[in-house]
Amino acid sequence: MTAAEPRHQRADGGAEIVFGLSGGRTALRHLYQSSPMRVLFPDAEPGLPITGALVNTAGGLAGGDVVRMQARVEEGAAATLCTPAAEKLYRSLGPETRIETALHVGPGAVLEWLPQETILFDRARLRRRLDVELAPGARLLATEMLVFGRAARGERFREGFLHDSWRLRVDGRLRWADALRIEAPEEALEDRFGFAGAGGFATLLYAGADAASHLSVMRDLAGPLGAATIPREGVVLIRWLGPAMPVRAALAAAISALRAALFGLPPVLPRLWTT
Repeated sequence: MTAAEPRHQRADGGAEIVFGLSGGRTALRHLYQSSPMRVLFPDAEPGLPITGALVNTAGGLAGGDVVRMQARVEEGAAATLCTPAAEKLYRSLGPETRIETALHVGPGAVLEWLPQETILFDRARLRRRLDVELAPGARLLATEMLVFGRAARGERFREGFLHDSWRLRVDGRLRWADALRIEAPEEALEDRFGFAGAGGFATLLYAGADAASHLSVMRDLAGPLGAATIPREGVVLIRWLGPAMPVRAALAAAISALRAALFGLPPVLPRLWTT
């Protein structure tokens, strides 16, 4: 009789957050969290919105882990959600890691979704989905960044799987959809007509009725590694592709500048971002 192989413990948790107005100021209305996720609320700097820091207490995610995040910003409120460090996706023994995020922004409300980069270790398997629902008059600044391997260790994301999708709805109607799927990382990342050896890939999206008026600013912020476009009415985005650290630096500079240009905030990164 042979002993059964040990079963690996998998994480299955997440968080639900609701922000709303109280006495004319944005306040936390609801919070639910389950391991491995925790949400911290550092004191906001003067002139900046309330900030929720999404913390993975496990330090990273492995194959078979599931994380679900839901955030709602009620009418007229403003909030920022970010992470204090990069998310690490460890190599998988077979199962996929799943990350599912749903953002709801009420009428006249503002949400900044500004997580730091996700690092894909070699042989990681990630399926990630971001669903956004905007009410009329709502505005959203959202970013995501992928790093293909641990550059400091000379590692590349050569084997594994990635499916990364976005869905943006405005007043219940699909406004923009996008997906990135990589099944053979080594081939896709080295293809000169694909990722051309890039170590990092970042997306910054702004959705709001005034999106088109910010295109010229975003084109300037894109720099030599990026390009800014208006894929649909009410949506403008920048994408960067290149070495991981320059891409990250370009993304950080754009976030700082756009917080001022879009929302009249001080031109700084969220305090938990490291530079």
